[in-house]
Amino acid sequence: MDKKELRKIIKDRKRQYSSRQLEELSLSVLSRLDSNPHLQNAQTILMYYSLPDEVDTHHYIDQLVSRGKRVILPVVLDDTNMELREYSGVQDLKKGAYHILEPKGKIYPEEKYPEIELAVIPGMSFDMKGNRLGRGKGYYDRFLAQIPHAYKIGICFDFQKIKEEGFLPVTPTDICMDEII
Repeated sequence: MDKKELRKIIKDRKRQYSSRQLEELSLSVLSRLDSNPHLQNAQTILMYYSLPDEVDTHHYIDQLVSRGKRVILPVVLDDTNMELREYSGVQDLKKGAYHILEPKGKIYPEEKYPEIELAVIPGMSFDMKGNRLGRGKGYYDRFLAQIPHAYKIGICFDFQKIKEEGFLPVTPTDICMDEII
């Protein structure tokens, strides 16, 4: 099975759940993330501002900021590149590429990338070895190659996880996660 076929299967699985059910499932995933020592010890965290079919991070990001964490979010620039911006509150978000809300605050400069201790990354699917299936554009794989020092946690709903070994197709440019929640 190729990546395109697998994305369709996962998308069909997601459609079986209401937005309310996904919201409830999100709370369980975020609870496990919140108790993770890598998250607890990190000061600067790369997160994502979720789409409706992803683990909902909207309120959780505000919780992290209220605890004194620096949250960095990606902003899509073009067909291949992202930049990072510091999250300063929901009032400073605007709709960007792919209808994702993105921060319009100050750019998080490349020379500060070594300060990113943890990257929390969404995926269409993950396998038990940490391989990730994204949406097919390669944004995160290209970007994560720039922060190899950061601990990478992939998060998704349990029904998105692939338990069969060798089932998730991977390429040499795919960046592996350190842990899946």
